Amino acid sequence: MISTILLVFFSLIGLITIHELGHFLFARKFGVKVEEFGIFLPPRIWGKKIGQTLYSINWIPAGAFVKLQGEDSNDKSDPASFGSKPIWQRAIIIAAGVASFWLISVIILSFVSVLGAIEVVDDNDPVQNAQVQIISVASDSPASAAGLKMGDIIKNAALMDGGQATRIDKVSQIQDFANNNKGKEIELIVSRANQDVGITLSPRLNPPAGQGAMGIALLRVAQKKYAWWQAIGNGFVATWNMTVSVFEGWGQIIGRLAKNQGLPPGAQLVGPVGIMEMMARQAQMGISYFLQFVAMISVYLAVFNALPIPALDGGRLMFLAIEAIRHKPVSEKIEQTLTMVFFAALMIFAVIVTFQDIRRLF
Repeated sequence: MISTILLVFFSLIGLITIHELGHFLFARKFGVKVEEFGIFLPPRIWGKKIGQTLYSINWIPAGAFVKLQGEDSNDKSDPASFGSKPIWQRAIIIAAGVASFWLISVIILSFVSVLGAIEVVDDNDPVQNAQVQIISVASDSPASAAGLKMGDIIKNAALMDGGQATRIDKVSQIQDFANNNKGKEIELIVSRANQDVGITLSPRLNPPAGQGAMGIALLRVAQKKYAWWQAIGNGFVATWNMTVSVFEGWGQIIGRLAKNQGLPPGAQLVGPVGIMEMMARQAQMGISYFLQFVAMISVYLAVFNALPIPALDGGRLMFLAIEAIRHKPVSEKIEQTLTMVFFAALMIFAVIVTFQDIRRLF
């Protein structure tokens, strides 16, 4: 368990560090002085200056950072200052951090394609190692009450009062089994963290719309391996598909909230604690599952960080776009105030969601 927690923790720190490395490399390329490249957040434990840059390890285990000379100032007098560089160079330095998240996803998913990628397959696809996996569990459903979890793989289903167990390797099989046995007590054998677990529940006679008799969403998945020259293309395609899925998912959520319909069934907001818990669960399922989930988190971070919100890289790009249109920078005071306000709002939101994660888990 400790090794899993450490794996999850350093994977997240690694994503953020590589993100900051993107800023660092392009700042150096364009002649901006990098004052400090830090792992974790201050106060400082250790530091060593190499050239013009102080490389540090700090006490607060939350991310990493790069400190550029003049990044919070419009002073153009120092040629090594961030503010002295042309808008297009500053934009590339900022965008490099966002692009790093997408690049990480491409590399991870390319590697996984060689290792053996977990892919969604149709019920009619003639694959040898297909499995039916739970991808979400609706709250206040028989599945939730019985203890089924996202990531569980359904292997067998049987009636509790006797009868032969049905081997499950297609989504339609478990759906038909549940619909044909509504109101009856059934047992599912699921694989969780490489262990078989028996789950007993009764499919609902009249389930809410969109939830099904048990209250679970399912996918049929199988592991497929590719040659390295195919894997690279797969990495790009899979990253693109994940990015599109993020926008589609957010669009669905915004649409439902606008209609006062609440979150989609089985959907829930999660913070850092919730993400670490899901990553730990994926790690227990196998390295391919874990790496693909890390890639998905990287894509989510890329899209979120690109949003035009002050305190994010997308917000900084927005201010540069305004500067390009106005031919003069936004007032330092206005930019700093908006950044502080939105940063505080994001931190408050993160604390609220984290509290909900902790309450849900414990």
